[in-house]
Amino acid sequence: MKILVTAKRVTDPYSKIVLKPDRSGIQTDNVEFKMNPFCEIAVEEALRLVDAAGGGEIIVVAVGDEEATKEVRTALAMGADRGYLIEADESKLDSDIVARLLVALVAKESPDLVMLGKQAIDGDNNQVAQLTAEYLGWPQATFAYKVELTDGGKGAKVQREVDGGVETVQVSLPAVVTTDLRLNEPRYASLPGIMKAKKKPLETLTPADLGVDTALKVETVGFEPPPSRAAGVKVKTVDELIEKLATEAKAI
Repeated sequence: MKILVTAKRVTDPYSKIVLKPDRSGIQTDNVEFKMNPFCEIAVEEALRLVDAAGGGEIIVVAVGDEEATKEVRTALAMGADRGYLIEADESKLDSDIVARLLVALVAKESPDLVMLGKQAIDGDNNQVAQLTAEYLGWPQATFAYKVELTDGGKGAKVQREVDGGVETVQVSLPAVVTTDLRLNEPRYASLPGIMKAKKKPLETLTPADLGVDTALKVETVGFEPPPSRAAGVKVKTVDELIEKLATEAKAI
């Protein structure tokens, strides 16, 4: 089994984010970066599925600048076999471009399964996987919290969280699957794994190498910080609390 899995580089969710003075983006000085947590889950699940299938190959891909090789190497240290960096300016990317880059890489590699985190914690767009599946004409299963191979590795049963419960879908492979938070607990990269990752193949490509036009369909015109949270107040009676909830908080 061959699985293509993403390893997006995102800002650490515990870092304090400060916008640039012109509101064109965030200041990245002194900001920590890491692999998107949902992508970590996708890498871990890919490793488990290959084990369940009795062997195979896991290919990791990141789209971004040269710094994103760190996230690819992290996935390789976890146990993936080889990686790609599609070098591009992230400020000039949108979900559609990333999806078309993945489609071009799929044409190059012919994987049985493409796995992505259900969304990236920086943009929270939740669009790349769906666009990728549509362009490929492949079945998709999103928000997976349990994945099992079926039909001798020719299909997969995916349980996914939906409002009010769990939905089970059956897909034939090749397919696109996105991973949710409760799917697994990603392993830590071991020291031997980190040492081996340094010798594993990592190829750098550009969108031009893959024949992908990078004209933006979505343009970000600016960023705004969330409004400051107002200080709380103390109330003396339940009646006063109910009145404030009704008239000020509009909660009832």
